[in-house]
Amino acid sequence: MKVKEMVEILQGEVLTGHSRLEEEVSIVGAADMMSDILALSKPRMVVVTGHTSPQAVRTGLVTDLMGLIIVRGKQIPSATLELAQQNNFLIIKTQHFMYSCCGKLYAAGLRGADEQQI
Repeated sequence: MKVKEMVEILQGEVLTGHSRLEEEVSIVGAADMMSDILALSKPRMVVVTGHTSPQAVRTGLVTDLMGLIIVRGKQIPSATLELAQQNNFLIIKTQHFMYSCCGKLYAAGLRGADEQQI
């Protein structure tokens, strides 16, 4: 699924990484603990989270995530957005809760890292 399709499904707003809208996403995860993202992430994965600090972007960059989906319409600090923009890191903001986001993306055919075939 293309990033732009994912944004549409979640009624999201792309805040950074606009040049990535045509890229393909095949793996999605959800976590609020950065240690979980470090342990479980896959390259080019998108993570659904409520975590908005610059550390979330740094963790994403270290683990080669494509980006983050920030839930519940949370306000995102300017430092987080600046770091993401500097690195062409995708940040999508949605009003939906984490559980709803995961359900909508799963129903649309995206799978978690634990379901990817090796």
